[in-house]
Amino acid sequence: MTGDAPGDAPGAGPGGDTDGSQDEGSDEDVAPEVSGTGPGGSLVLVGTPIGNLADLSPRAVTTLATASVIYCEDTRHSRKLLTHAGITGVPLRSLHEHNEGDRIDEVVAAVAAGRTVALVSDAGMPAVSDPGGRVVAAVSAAGLTVSVVPGPSAALAALVASGLATDRFCFEGFLPRNGRARTERLASVAGDPRTTVLFESPGRTAATLADLAVACGGDRPVAVARELTKLHEEVWRGSLSEAVEWASAGVRGEVVLVVAGAPASGETEVDDDVLAAALAEVVAGGARTRGAVDQVAAAHGVPRRRVYELALRAKHGAPDPEESSPGDGHRA
Repeated sequence: MTGDAPGDAPGAGPGGDTDGSQDEGSDEDVAPEVSGTGPGGSLVLVGTPIGNLADLSPRAVTTLATASVIYCEDTRHSRKLLTHAGITGVPLRSLHEHNEGDRIDEVVAAVAAGRTVALVSDAGMPAVSDPGGRVVAAVSAAGLTVSVVPGPSAALAALVASGLATDRFCFEGFLPRNGRARTERLASVAGDPRTTVLFESPGRTAATLADLAVACGGDRPVAVARELTKLHEEVWRGSLSEAVEWASAGVRGEVVLVVAGAPASGETEVDDDVLAAALAEVVAGGARTRGAVDQVAAAHGVPRRRVYELALRAKHGAPDPEESSPGDGHRA
């Protein structure tokens, strides 16, 4: 994706959700030669712009300009950023989702030898929905220094602009695309009292909002932030049901979703009819009974047993009130 304004970082997305493909030979130096150990080596994670090149901090420029080597999610993308900042002569090495495991030993060796190794992603902070976490863990486990040059964050920018609670929040990154893992994660988001921040691609935003509306209830507040820090930045706010309608015409640009936390239990009394309708909708969408019960219970903040009994009534007719029903550990 190209930026919307002259200052936009080319190809920058909230989490750098790229395919990780690199041209290993065209824009990249060979692995640094290292031997022995040396003082003062460190791995430095450097935050880079999420859209607007003017957000690259002076400290980030100094760190990148003086690094022994820079490991990049995409060397071609980072070369453009370095050129904009007037940085030349620093060797670049790729480090992306497909080769991170292969790079670990050479990064640890370089830091152990006293080199300053900088690590950047295409946009934002390395290791946050981007490569880098395994390298950081290995360098730390070796007893070597890891430091950070903070920078722009799409997750935090969207959160503070959302108008939703910021005192307690969680970051979920990208939801699983399908299957049981997605259903379980949606149920977790629905039942979490904290504000939830999610990354999503523009092509999947409408479907994810629809799934969130089913899981959380259509009246749950949400903010959709797109093209953050760019010329066409937009933060849309409303309910999940309204968001589904808004997104139906298509969403362009990189997207961050901010979903309000689940209301405290007992804030509102939910009628059985509402729960039964929600159950029917989730089951009609292909979910099995057990998953549907979990999802609806979490979304409406009611006991699982109550929703399970409604599921039994829908399937077999109303059970005898005196008849015992399984607890939360039953199989449905």
